[in-house]
Amino acid sequence: MSAKAEHYDVIRKPIITEKATMASESNAVVFEVAIDANKPQIKEAVEALFGVKVKAVNTVIAKGKVKRFRGSLGTRNDVKKAYVTLAEGNTIDVSTGL
Repeated sequence: MSAKAEHYDVIRKPIITEKATMASESNAVVFEVAIDANKPQIKEAVEALFGVKVKAVNTVIAKGKVKRFRGSLGTRNDVKKAYVTLAEGNTIDVSTGL
């Protein structure tokens, strides 16, 4: 497997919510990442895929909610989010595809 494919395994998709949009004003971008990815891997993947300089990576694991599926209880998957703060002068436009 190539190195680029591994980066795509680490970073799943950008998260575009109201909170993520507010974070973008402070030069941060929010990504959904693999649950087993660590901060150095996330930093390396973002720098390689987008060609930017990463200042910091903060992560949070959102536990999956309990929901009803066809009358029986089920649990959504846990999701790991990465708040990636970019160095000054670097930007990532998440509204366009790669």
